[in-house]
Amino acid sequence: MSIVVVGSIGYDTVETQHGRIADALGGSASFFSVAARFFAPVSMVAVVGEDFKSDDVKFFTDRNVDIRGLVHEKGETFRWHGRYHEDMNQRDTLHLALNVFADFSPDLLPDQRRADYLFLANISPQLQSRVLSQMTNPKVVAADTMDHWINTERAALIKMLAKVDILTLNDQEAKLLAQEHNLVKAGRAILKMGPKTVLVKRGEYGVLLFSPESMFAVPAYPLEEVIDPTGAGDTFAGGFMGFIARSGKVSEPVLRKAVVYGSVMGSFVVERFSLDRLSDLSWETIDARYRAFVELTDSQHTKWNSQ
Repeated sequence: MSIVVVGSIGYDTVETQHGRIADALGGSASFFSVAARFFAPVSMVAVVGEDFKSDDVKFFTDRNVDIRGLVHEKGETFRWHGRYHEDMNQRDTLHLALNVFADFSPDLLPDQRRADYLFLANISPQLQSRVLSQMTNPKVVAADTMDHWINTERAALIKMLAKVDILTLNDQEAKLLAQEHNLVKAGRAILKMGPKTVLVKRGEYGVLLFSPESMFAVPAYPLEEVIDPTGAGDTFAGGFMGFIARSGKVSEPVLRKAVVYGSVMGSFVVERFSLDRLSDLSWETIDARYRAFVELTDSQHTKWNSQ
């Protein structure tokens, strides 16, 4: 089942305690697409400028990402420069230039409108609603958001949430949106705004899944070293949505397994800068880490039943 993702593609300059990388391929649509394509076909909708490198176009096509919805406009590609603290859950934005992304207003292709799965990455709620209005009858619509939109376009965001099935956001954003200090209360409050499922990303502490029937907690996969957290949330979303599309249905067991696969994908991308770790990843490596993750978290795993 195909997935359409609408989001940003840009060039990132990132500084962490492990080094610095300049003008590396980034953006929500990039991280999502490369992760999701391990599970299902992906069609990307985004905009880039005249400075976008042909090698980066080839990076997507070599990985079977459909780029017919990648629009080239006059001007420069979106750019972001960030510096992470020693605690990598915190970062400072040093420079942000929307460039051609500032006027991004996509028109989906006919077959994209008929897609079963839609992921609305971190773009304005009004643009998310505009894209959603073009869809024919999607099975699953998921969306991401951030504190900027919660603070500046709250009414439009809440209106959009009534139309989506799944919302992903981080813990601070969940509290801000729900106007609750307690994360569990926040998750439950957001469910009442419309989404059937709310995924709260908690960085190194894992993910909380809220549904009307239950709550499910998954830790982050333990790593000795995190090089670059940029794009981890979008990579998680790619693995999560990819597994749902591959399954062809949405149920509580599928959602829970999708969260684990999303967490596995997120654990890979932070091991190197930019998309470098995902570029040489294989399905065998993903599956091996998934099995290790399950063994790590399941006290009833068959390995321990005979003990």
